[in-house]
Amino acid sequence: MYGKILLAAMLTAMLGTLAPGVAQAHGNVVTMKESYTPGTIIVHTAERRLYYVTGWGGQAISYPVGVGRAGKQWSGTSYISGKYNHPAWSPPPAVLRDSPHMARLIPGGSPRNPMGVAAMTIGSGEYAIHGTNNPASIGHFVSYGCIRMYNADITDLYSRVNVGTRVVVQ
Repeated sequence: MYGKILLAAMLTAMLGTLAPGVAQAHGNVVTMKESYTPGTIIVHTAERRLYYVTGWGGQAISYPVGVGRAGKQWSGTSYISGKYNHPAWSPPPAVLRDSPHMARLIPGGSPRNPMGVAAMTIGSGEYAIHGTNNPASIGHFVSYGCIRMYNADITDLYSRVNVGTRVVVQ
């Protein structure tokens, strides 16, 4: 029993503690087959994975994500154009066409807000990499083109990324 308590204390000291209600990030360090400049975000839509390149030779942090559903996916190269904590959300026209009774503005911090705890807009701002208040959507084809992450994962990625970071969606 004493050994388990000592081990738990040592792990807490080494790793720190998480704030109540904050889940641990799901990112894993991997080596990608492709080689990109460190600091680049790569989204592999078919894999439903986002990679943040940390080193030469393909070293990256890999995160599970939710991506655009059929007919809503896009690909290309862009950049992070803005970073926002607890953003309010207004549904874009495509969402309102499918759900005309949806609220026109959902405040940041609301459990109904699909942006979760943080968002990083891509290019013109039509799409974003953001958290989600629906963690069951991660790993699926679910969005209108945005990249959804667990709230703990967007918090981790947000701390690593600056405005201007290159984003490649494949």
